[in-house]
Amino acid sequence: MNYNGAMEVFFNTLNDIIHADWFLEAVAAAIILALTGLLAKVCVKLFHRYVSRSQSVLPQSSIFVNVIRVSIWLVGIGIVLAFCFDVNVSAIITALGVGGIAVSLGFQDTISNLIGGLQISLSKVVKPGDHIKMGPNGVSGVVRDVTWRYTTVDDAAGQRIIIPNSTMNTTAVVHMAPLTAVSVPFVATVEGNELNETASAIEKAVATAVSSVNKLVKDPQVFFSEVTDFGFKGSVSFTIEDSSKLGAVKDAAVRAIAPYVHEERTELVATPSKS
Repeated sequence: MNYNGAMEVFFNTLNDIIHADWFLEAVAAAIILALTGLLAKVCVKLFHRYVSRSQSVLPQSSIFVNVIRVSIWLVGIGIVLAFCFDVNVSAIITALGVGGIAVSLGFQDTISNLIGGLQISLSKVVKPGDHIKMGPNGVSGVVRDVTWRYTTVDDAAGQRIIIPNSTMNTTAVVHMAPLTAVSVPFVATVEGNELNETASAIEKAVATAVSSVNKLVKDPQVFFSEVTDFGFKGSVSFTIEDSSKLGAVKDAAVRAIAPYVHEERTELVATPSKS
């Protein structure tokens, strides 16, 4: 067979393949699946943009992203089966409905966690960024995400704790102050008429010390709450930007406070008396 004859056979075979029903169905299925993937990606991006707004009624939990993505893919696959391969999707849905009891028994824990995650997220009982404590003696930390199966919490030691959503949904949860809200207690052993000067000096010293470690979102404020045998009990409160530097921030604040809460420092922080 010469070159022209071989080329003619090749093009005839290619033409037969292109016009074959199975080839057209495969191309149509590939196009539908590609459009499904593109639609899922666009919807996820739009969802992220929506929940990033302050007035959003939904938290930024990945469980909603998973539900959106799975729902779109199920519809896309159903369209492929129905229009490309002539599969009776209604019959499949009916069969799944009949076998729903068996499926629910086999995936009881998974379904329980999925429903628990949706209840937690929709009711905003717990959302990413919350500082929580589970039960009186349970784990505590910052919620990082609520997935379709479990909730992840980062504790103060930096460990990631995985808690099933069904457990989260049935256990008492205490919402604690955000880790970015810092309060450092102290006792000032100064004279009563020197409290204002001492408070002002502490606020300035803490602001300077903490700013070198982390960005301040809210400036330090000193509050006195109690008179004790040892002095005036108070605390300095402020808000930082990054909770991961909490330990270094507290250390800097304590070091800044220390010189201003003892009697030997009184002469330096009090307003000089007029002679």
